[in-house]
Amino acid sequence: MTIPADGAFEQNLGRNAANHVALTPLGFLQRTARVFPERLSVVHGSRRYTWRQTSERCHRLAGALMARGIGRGDTVAVMAPNIPEMLEAHFGVPMTGAVLNALNVRLDAATIAFILRHGEAKVLLTDTEFSAVIGEALEQLETPPLVIDIADPEFTGEGRRLGALDYEALLAEGDPGTSPRWPDDEWQAIALNYTSGTTGNPKGVVYHHRGAFLNALGNSLVWDVGHHPVYLWTLPMFHCNGWCFPWTITERAGTHVCLRRVEAAAIFEAIAEHGVDHFCGAPIVLSMLVNASPEQRREFSHTVKVMTAAAPPPPSTLEAMEAAGFRVTHVYGLTECYGPAVVSEWNSAWDSLDAEQRAEKKARQGVRYPVLEELAVMDPETMQPVTADGETMGEVFMRGNVVMKGYLKNPSATEEAFRGGWFHTGDLGVLHADGYIALKDRSKDIIISGGENISSVEVEQVLYRHPAVLDVAVVARPDERWGETPCAFVELKPGASEPAVEELIAFCRERIAHFKAPRTIVFGPLPKTSTGKIQKFALRDRARSL
Repeated sequence: MTIPADGAFEQNLGRNAANHVALTPLGFLQRTARVFPERLSVVHGSRRYTWRQTSERCHRLAGALMARGIGRGDTVAVMAPNIPEMLEAHFGVPMTGAVLNALNVRLDAATIAFILRHGEAKVLLTDTEFSAVIGEALEQLETPPLVIDIADPEFTGEGRRLGALDYEALLAEGDPGTSPRWPDDEWQAIALNYTSGTTGNPKGVVYHHRGAFLNALGNSLVWDVGHHPVYLWTLPMFHCNGWCFPWTITERAGTHVCLRRVEAAAIFEAIAEHGVDHFCGAPIVLSMLVNASPEQRREFSHTVKVMTAAAPPPPSTLEAMEAAGFRVTHVYGLTECYGPAVVSEWNSAWDSLDAEQRAEKKARQGVRYPVLEELAVMDPETMQPVTADGETMGEVFMRGNVVMKGYLKNPSATEEAFRGGWFHTGDLGVLHADGYIALKDRSKDIIISGGENISSVEVEQVLYRHPAVLDVAVVARPDERWGETPCAFVELKPGASEPAVEELIAFCRERIAHFKAPRTIVFGPLPKTSTGKIQKFALRDRARSL
């Protein structure tokens, strides 16, 4: 048998319209609307839409924006909670060829103004709940975008109109039969998300259609999402485009159950009333559920799949969630990799472990998504892999198609992030013998005491096991003798008696090396971002002044 030279496989075998189409998640809506036109697509308060109606609304949005000159290279910003209009923007905006910029609803006016200016937003869709902060931001712009107001009937608070017309009037201008502009190249930008830096201006992370397509499917693969899931929007859609789940759930022909406010009672009600069987959220959402009062709870008989990320959930929380009928999958990622790109893949051999041991396995970040090409823990200076002993610490690196295009208008930051041909996450972790990674800290959060490295995450997980502790964050506090020592900020469960500082320190010393135990403990509420992440930079400032 003669094996042809490589060149023979290229001769007359080029790409053409029949064998090559740019990957894009926009096709998910097209297929679902054609195959399941009358299935329920969206639930929000008294509103109900089918997939046919959702598709028509997305096409109307695209047509109306195109008629106003929006196209490739333009940016359309959205300031809204988890409502149908935010979901529709994830399809309607990129259908025009433009880029979607979903804004964090907790940002201040100056930061919003910077983002609108830096991203060059031509149109801003904004929910009237945020009219005060948006109005202040618009006053800071030399050339403000076209403002379209979203008047959600579920919002009953104070709010004013800022634009010339509202969202429904805009849709009325559009044609439900509008032909979407498919990307010519899957590398074309689909979304712009700004990181919340602790110093300086936020960086604009640019996603492409290829990455959005792949990570949306990756979510289905690692979570084993079947047909027609009922998905509850507790995770903000502005956060990494809802971890790509607007596209994932649409591809699965599921139902998007929207939620303006993330509250324990509302979550339990949605599970009981609508049959919610999937939702995502930060560990704070899990903590909210396991600590819910009897009055907030509702009975349900089915298993609810939960995907959680951010800081490793404390094993005690994972144990309690499992006991309450929730099956938790732990993932890890960053804005720069389309949300989750690493999963704590479950191994059936662990089924026989006790609850605490199972929780400890789930608390590890895990292995790469099938759509992420490479994941490694390496020495950031030598770029050599660390020993897979679960002890040797290094930085976590990624490489593949679900890594961002780069930072908008920031070539130096992009070059630094991709130095050496890998994306530098800035997270420190270890590699276990079975190939699973476990995070130990952000590089800036590691505590160096007397020359010894202390993982703040390790100390936090011990404190979470104390029965009075609801939430905790450990940071470095300057110390004349040791350089730094651990300082724990502790938020207690409602109704819990405040334990003595000495009691908590002794509790830690019984479970970890004495030098790792906090020397200082401060009680009180913890500052958090809108996605539930504890703002450690603010706590570090407080620790320095103690």
